[in-house]
Order: sequence, then structure tokens, then C-alpha cells
Amino acid sequence: MRLEAKRVSKTFRSRRGGHAVSAVKEASFVAQPGQFVAIVGESGSGKSTLARLLLYLIEPTSGSVELDGAPVNRRDRAAAISYRRNVQAVLQDPAGSLNPRKRIDQTIGEVIRLHDIARRAADVRRKTEEVLDIVGMSPAERFLDRYPHELSGGQRQRVLIARAIALNPKIIVADEAISALDASVKAGVLKVMVDLKERLGVGYVFITHDLPVVRKVADYVYVMKAGEIVEHGEKDKIFDSPAHPYTRMLLDSAPVLPSHRPPAHEEGIR
Repeated sequence: MRLEAKRVSKTFRSRRGGHAVSAVKEASFVAQPGQFVAIVGESGSGKSTLARLLLYLIEPTSGSVELDGAPVNRRDRAAAISYRRNVQAVLQDPAGSLNPRKRIDQTIGEVIRLHDIARRAADVRRKTEEVLDIVGMSPAERFLDRYPHELSGGQRQRVLIARAIALNPKIIVADEAISALDASVKAGVLKVMVDLKERLGVGYVFITHDLPVVRKVADYVYVMKAGEIVEHGEKDKIFDSPAHPYTRMLLDSAPVLPSHRPPAHEEGIR
């Protein structure tokens, strides 16, 4: 399976038809299962807009987003549902992405039922427990009846990952998914993501400004500046022999990633 953006552009215009802003300019991009692809750049570089295009939350002004060569079309409901199952999202703000009035079992279970992964209550519960175990929230029974405010930030992010993998996606688009977490908690969530790549063959589109993290986990890197992809290549090539002045500037300004062990008592890491 191949997720691809072909010369995708997105221009936003004011409601009165005045000033236009080109957020993404003819960006071409490829992601596949089992591959950790990072998109890096400063704030305002167009990374999150590209993520929304890849998730087809917004339509491109020009160009196309394709899955296995077939253009994505939100107007075709069956195709859109299939796309959602194969390409899932994990976003920056777990608190804002979880309904505060729903327990964790409801949050994950409703997605399982909606996509016909399971229908019977016992099967839905079994699948919910399975995905919570996979992301390190074990024993799952401890978390099923909790509400989002009863979880730590890292645990909430794990719930989002669990909800995503409940659909057995081929690719997860993670937009600044760990940026709001403390360093030690961030390490634990990253470990979960890498484990899923190795165990389940999940691919990632990992959007971040955190270059030390990218150096640690990415296979391939795209560099964005002012809506354009100015450089891309294998991780070692980008970090060891950057060709574009902007890439060199980003690398020169990047901090060194400290070594932290995730707090197992808080995050439930096995």
C-alpha cells in the first residue's frame, strides 16, 4: 500500500475573497507501511496543512492525494470509509481529541462498531482490551471505565494510538503527536509507536519540529519551508549531508535529545 501526494497545493482565501495564502505549494510525498517518514520544518512551514491534506480533512486546491494510485474522493462514501480505515490520525492535543464525557471503553468501542470490526458487546470489549494492551496500558481493565481527565497526558495519547490501531490501519498520520508531552513521557510514547511499526508493520507520517526525535526514529525525512518541500531523503543523508541551506540551519539550531526512561508507574509500560 502506498500513500502519495502528487504536486499537492492548498491556498486559503479570506471569506471576502481578498488576500490569499499558499500554505502548501506543489508538494509531492510518499509513505508506505512499515516506514517511519518524518516531515520537519519550523512553525508555519505548512506541515500541519499537508497532514490535513493527507488525511483528506481538507481538499487540495490542485494536485491529488492517492492511495495505491486511486485518488481520494470524499464524495464517494464507501471509498472514504475504506480510506479512513487504512489511514488513521493521531493529533497533538489528546485532551481535545477525546470526548470528556465518554469513558475509554466507549471512545474506542464506538470506532470498532462504526467500522464493523466487531459488533457483539463481548467482542468489542475484547478488541478494546487488546489494543490497550498493545499500547502498554496493561492490564486494560484498569483503564476501561476511566474518563480522559482521569488519565495522564501520555496515557491519553496512548488511548488515541489504541483507537487508531483498532481499525488495523496501514499508515498513521501523527501531527505533533508528542510535542505536548514531557521528555520522559515522550520517550515512552515513541517506544510504543516504534513497537507498532515493528510488530504490526504500521507506517507513520510523523510531523514534527523536533529534529532530535526524528534522528532517533525516522527512516526517511521531508523538509518543508514556507509550504514547499525543499529537500528529502534517507535520514542519514539528511542529517549527515544536508544539501539545502534551510536544512542546515534547522540542524544547526536543533538541541540534543536527552536520554530519559519513561516513568513506568505512571504510563503502564511493560
